[in-house]
Amino acid sequence: MTEMRVTAETKESTRRRILEAAQELFRSTGFEATTTRDIAKAAGIAAGTLFNYFPTKEAIVTTLVIDSQSRPARKAPDESHGSLEEALFAHVASGLRQMKPYRGYLSPVLETALSPLAEPHRNDAGSLFRANHLEHVVQFAIQHGLDGALTPVALQMYWTLYLGVLAFWTNDKSPKQEDTLALLDQSLSMFTGWLLNMTESSD
Repeated sequence: MTEMRVTAETKESTRRRILEAAQELFRSTGFEATTTRDIAKAAGIAAGTLFNYFPTKEAIVTTLVIDSQSRPARKAPDESHGSLEEALFAHVASGLRQMKPYRGYLSPVLETALSPLAEPHRNDAGSLFRANHLEHVVQFAIQHGLDGALTPVALQMYWTLYLGVLAFWTNDKSPKQEDTLALLDQSLSMFTGWLLNMTESSD
């Protein structure tokens, strides 16, 4: 039993070293210039060992992003917001703040792990990211009595808008990325307005 626990702890320690080494290299060297061999060397492991944990650089970045969304600062959905639109805006804006350290190299993640065209068997991290985010969206909708309108089509529409906001954010040069917040506000207004119309139509 002790031996199994040590092995699990060792694996988690190695995984953490890989993530920390990659984050530092992405920051200092740039995503494109950093190789998996560079990351393995910085983490003190063999290049082949790294692939036992992460199949690609994009998987590493996606994991960093997912981990950022799981920090204690990310509050669980609550009922303090007056509308679904306000709740979603606060939730996404909070997520952007948590992802800010990775903004410079989020584009490759959007083009691979989070892309609708990603290969399913190579998209575990991206699928987890999407599932975690949409779970919060569903909880907010339930709290505001709109869960019945969240069909698969509605969730896909939301996810497409969300990815659009993320893609815009990666290149937003406005002070404090204010243009992104404006786009987010417009996107969520359109989405929740459509959702309310769908709900009223079905009554």
